[in-house]
Amino acid sequence: MKVLNEQKIEIDRCKATPTKLRELFEIMDTEEISGKIAKEVFKEMVATGDAARIIIDEKGLKQLTDKEQIISVINDVLRENEKVVIDYKGGKMNAFGFLVGQVMKKTKGKAKPRLVNELLNEHLEKG
Repeated sequence: MKVLNEQKIEIDRCKATPTKLRELFEIMDTEEISGKIAKEVFKEMVATGDAARIIIDEKGLKQLTDKEQIISVINDVLRENEKVVIDYKGGKMNAFGFLVGQVMKKTKGKAKPRLVNELLNEHLEKG
């Protein structure tokens, strides 16, 4: 409803049909996109009437799940935030959330959050 209100669209004029919404939810269930990305896709669906798959493919919104790519970003973030890593290892648990946020920022929110948490935790434990 928030999106419809923002775009001043009555629900009966919404271009995001139930069939298109079902497709969006099915894609989310496969974890191909995150909830955050789904919100972006939904806004575009309401505005254009395009199917979720078309929007995801055209805008390159698939969630990043390639471990090697994520590890590369994690390594960059750890190198760029050495003090935060030291803080984390010193017991400041909120530093972990900051590092996750930096990885997500560098991947423009496309990295699969659960995988980022898992890989970052592994890197911090072994390093």
